[in-house]
Amino acid sequence: MPGDKEEKGFVIKDRRFFDESGELRDDEGTDRPKEKGASSPGESIESSSPKNTEREAVAENHEDYILPEVNFTSFILSLHTSVLFHFGDFADSSADGPKTNLSAAKHTIDIIAMLKEKTAGNLSEDEEGLIEGILYELRMRYVKEVKK
Repeated sequence: MPGDKEEKGFVIKDRRFFDESGELRDDEGTDRPKEKGASSPGESIESSSPKNTEREAVAENHEDYILPEVNFTSFILSLHTSVLFHFGDFADSSADGPKTNLSAAKHTIDIIAMLKEKTAGNLSEDEEGLIEGILYELRMRYVKEVKK
């Protein structure tokens, strides 16, 4: 009829890279834009970009850094080191010298105390002794720093 508005529907286009069986789909029939430099839908732009080779070179230069195992002890020790940094024990490479941030130090000490409370009964004797010793040391140091 001339006065009736025609309802417009919508179109659903599958933009997934893989079909139902997990195989890579061909790009035909999809509305996905072809990425510049990519030879297939699953290949990203980064694989052919010059920035990617720079990232690989940086990663290769840092391969000799061995990080400690991720466990409760190393996590608590990293928080301990953060507090020492906030006390000014380490020089900030972007500043002229060490700077103190007592509120950040107190916040991190509080995080360690919260972890001690939340993990009560689940720690080994060594872990419990470590966290108690670190908390005692840092709390005493905090009091000393505040009095300065």
